[in-house]
Amino acid sequence: MTKRRRRALPLLLRKLLTCAICAVAMVALLSGHVRVLPPAGVSGAPQFLKVAPRSLQRSSHCSRPQYQRQGSEQSWTKELVPPQFSKNPGSSRKMNSADWSLDFDKLWKHPSNRDFMPCISPSTNYTVPSASQGYLLVHTNGGLNQMRAGICDMVAVARIINATLVIPELDKGSFWRDSSNFSDIFDEEHFISTLSNDVKVVKKLPKEVAKTTKLVKEFKSWSGMDYYHKEIAGKWEYYEVIRASKSDSRLANNNLPSAIQKLRCRACYEALRFAPHIEAMGKLLVERMRSYGPYIALHLRYEKDMLAFSGCTHGLSAAEAKELRIIRENTLHWKIKNINSTEQRSKGYCPLTPKEVAIFLTALGYPPHTPIYVAAGEIYGGDSHMTELRSRYPMLMSKEKLTSVEELKPFMNHASQMAALDYIVSVESDVFIPSYSGNMARAVGGHRRFLGHRKTISPDRKALVRLFDKIEQGTLKEGSRLSDRVAELQKRRQGSPRKRKGPISGTKGMDRFRSEEVFYENPLPDCLCRSELPEVIASVDIR
Repeated sequence: MTKRRRRALPLLLRKLLTCAICAVAMVALLSGHVRVLPPAGVSGAPQFLKVAPRSLQRSSHCSRPQYQRQGSEQSWTKELVPPQFSKNPGSSRKMNSADWSLDFDKLWKHPSNRDFMPCISPSTNYTVPSASQGYLLVHTNGGLNQMRAGICDMVAVARIINATLVIPELDKGSFWRDSSNFSDIFDEEHFISTLSNDVKVVKKLPKEVAKTTKLVKEFKSWSGMDYYHKEIAGKWEYYEVIRASKSDSRLANNNLPSAIQKLRCRACYEALRFAPHIEAMGKLLVERMRSYGPYIALHLRYEKDMLAFSGCTHGLSAAEAKELRIIRENTLHWKIKNINSTEQRSKGYCPLTPKEVAIFLTALGYPPHTPIYVAAGEIYGGDSHMTELRSRYPMLMSKEKLTSVEELKPFMNHASQMAALDYIVSVESDVFIPSYSGNMARAVGGHRRFLGHRKTISPDRKALVRLFDKIEQGTLKEGSRLSDRVAELQKRRQGSPRKRKGPISGTKGMDRFRSEEVFYENPLPDCLCRSELPEVIASVDIR
């Protein structure tokens, strides 16, 4: 009996040991598949998952009815994500939640708007248009954003000279060769009705005056009230129709009556709304970018036309520099042909290269998994010049990547419509960074100021290229020292409220006007006021 018990004891121990091993294996297996979520209130979760960015907490004036109207016709929320993005590219990446929570405010927080709010309603003594003296035809020129500014200026000019404005003709002969008409890009009916108390707008000339002799005139750049009252309005005695052959920069930035400045803002931010199909696609792109968390809209102005016009060839091959020079020489309306690229770059007149943008973003502290929307046309040189940026920031998105071929097909071969999509996504971004201070950068930056001074980082290109050159020369390394230098350069270039800059001291003539900050780049103080009872702005468009 005793011997049997002694034999059974090792057998029992072996069974217990086997069970223990199985239990340990089971726990190990389950731990690899079960994620324990922190309870509510615990600060371990990534910050962007717990706190919606400010742009998602906006008041009703920042979400326009037209998007909801489109949604009633077709639910964009039911759209299938294109196959290449059926899985969130960030879902397989282990994000460092501590990094997000510590740096969230520094990277994404908007500057204080200091209680500045839109104030663009007419004053109590503002009158409806009186009997029109004649018709104003307008031929716009340039790309989308140059045409937008010109259209808004011509609305104001029509009010000044007491004209009936005919829906402007868009530029079809510029570098982009876009055949779009006004109604293809903008909501024509909305434009006409919104301005009904300011200027009478018609779609085309009446038949009875269509064949009359027209005065075709290139209005003087940056002109004020006296010029339009004396030089232009005086022509109504001889003509029923005046045609403005150009629309860009034909109205002064400053020293105009408050009523005219506010009208320019109403035209730009209320009346000139994009066509419904553009707004719907723009909203869809914003929603898809939002699915990856807070995002940067990067206006990467590294396109063939910009590089050819500016003469900037840093980092390009000899063959590429030659191609750009030939384009510049063959473009008749580009006046300056011989350009020293090195001098241009040292003065800050060149757009940052994709490689320089990558270094800049890294120095600012944006982590590699940051979603970035590239608002641009075709990047010159394609992938060959995007390698450095893409290697540091693999979540580079674009219209083409966020949509299917069928979704984007209606906009293809229409550069201005494609630019309008970029405009919407850029205005609605959490952070907007332009690599160059061109028409798009100024227009988007000004609109973001108007909508509450959303964070807009304007690179100090002149100072930055000196740092980039030191890195290339090996006298400065990337790291905390570079980050401190960049942070110091950019601390006052985040889009905070300030008055529009006047002319540079010492400049004269046209150079004086040319040196001013553009009206639509900063609508303060004319269209933004600090008030205890801010104006209700429910009608302000989100773009």
